[in-house]
Formats: sequence, structure tokens, C-alpha cells
Amino acid sequence: MPFCYYLWHLQFISTLQGKQIFNMNILVTNDDGIDYPGIYALVKALKNIGNVYVVAPNSQQSAVGHALTVSNPLRANKFYRDGELFGYAVNGTPSDCVKLAICSLLDVKPDILVSGINHGQNTSINIIYSGTVSAATEGMLLGIPSIAVSLAAFNYNADCGPAAEIARKLVSDLYGKTLPKGTLLNVNIPALPTEKIKGMKVTSLSQSYWEDNYEHRVDPLGHDYYWFNGKYVVPDSLMDTDDLAIKSGYVSITPIRFNFTHTDYIEELKKVLSK
Repeated sequence: MPFCYYLWHLQFISTLQGKQIFNMNILVTNDDGIDYPGIYALVKALKNIGNVYVVAPNSQQSAVGHALTVSNPLRANKFYRDGELFGYAVNGTPSDCVKLAICSLLDVKPDILVSGINHGQNTSINIIYSGTVSAATEGMLLGIPSIAVSLAAFNYNADCGPAAEIARKLVSDLYGKTLPKGTLLNVNIPALPTEKIKGMKVTSLSQSYWEDNYEHRVDPLGHDYYWFNGKYVVPDSLMDTDDLAIKSGYVSITPIRFNFTHTDYIEELKKVLSK
């Protein structure tokens, strides 16, 4: 059965005012670093509906996947923004931040975790590498409803306001509702003004892939080094998928769960090994 579309055309924009749910506890993290504009816009929006706690990396941690720090001490330092305490900056990965927040730093268990707003979309195979999605995955593993939010723009100065408002509405809508066990939501938002976003679609992951290329360069001392410069290939036939949705001007919401066992091959493998 194909995925059902929830198409909220332009009328959904009028609902972005959200609900006032001030008893909700929201943990926010990211992989771009605590000083990035995306997390700042997200926190400002979410403060209108709940108590926001920020624990995020103190430096850029994009594409670190689900890495954990096990051989170095973790330090959490208070981070101030606009003269006020913004949250804790951790010298670790996004997954470190989530574990540390829930196990040690917070006095309350979050009602929901929001990771983002990431600069650049996290669609298709990118969820494997994404620190943003991995942080949400860690929240899910710890029993907390979790959302990863990404903006399909790599420009540091991209306007994160519309994405923040959409994230706020989603958090409001999900409050009090239970996601299936082992499931998180991966949200990708087109880099468009609010009035140009056509609505939302519930999607599956696309079959897009990377054609990897490492560009050879030489540093000022004459030493060779390599810089990743791969090409992201989006197939033309992308029915009901995340990449197609954001390309068409829709917010993509993909429910994700992880089950790596190839169950269809188990019996065949048993037969092969029994010979």
C-alpha cells in the first residue's frame, strides 16, 4: 500500500501559530554546532510552546554519524547568547550530547527531542552519515519521541525562520502522541519563504546516491591532501520520496526505523551453511 499523503496546501500556513504548551520539556541539539543560526532559530520558535533545554556540540560535527566519544573526557560548558544562558556546549558528537543531556545534565526527562535545524538536506542515504539524524536516533533509542529537522540549503546565511516555525507546529501536533517504538521522524524543508511552501508530504527515503570523488590538492608546504567533492545523484523516477517532495516545494516527513537484518535471506543462508 503506498504512503498516504497529507497535503496541507497554502491553508496550512495559517496554523503555524501553534499551541501554548508551556509544560512541555524539549531537548534541542544539532550537528552544526551550538553557535549556528539554525539551532538559534529553532530554539526561539520552540520557546513559544515549552521549556527548551539546549545541549549541542561546541564545534562543527557534520557527517560524524552515530559516533560516540569513548577515549576522551567530555566537558559541558555553559554557552551564552544575547547575554543569556543558551545551553551547554559539549566537546563531543551529537550522540554524545543527547546521552550526556539525558543521563547527567538534565533534571527532567524531555517530552520530545528536536535535532537541527541542519544546514543542508538529510534525505536518502545521507541519514547514515548525518549527525543530525543520529542525534534523533539516540533520542529514539532512549525512549524519547525524536525529530530531525533539516533545511535544504547549505548557505550559512539561509533564512531558517520558516523551517523553525514548521518545526514548532510539528512539535505541537505531536505533543501527547506516541510514535511507534523504534521510530523517529526525519523532516526536510525546502529553502523557500513560508508562503511558497506547498504543504507537507509523508514520504519514503529516495534511492539517491553519491558518486564519490576526492579532489587532489597540495598544501602550501607541498604536501598532498584530498578533499571530498562527491556528486549527489537524484534518480528521475522518485515517486513519493523525500528528495522529490522538497524538490517540488513540499516539506518531507519520513518515519524512520532501523532494522538491518536481511530477514528474507536468513533461511537461504542457513541452507548454504548447512552443506
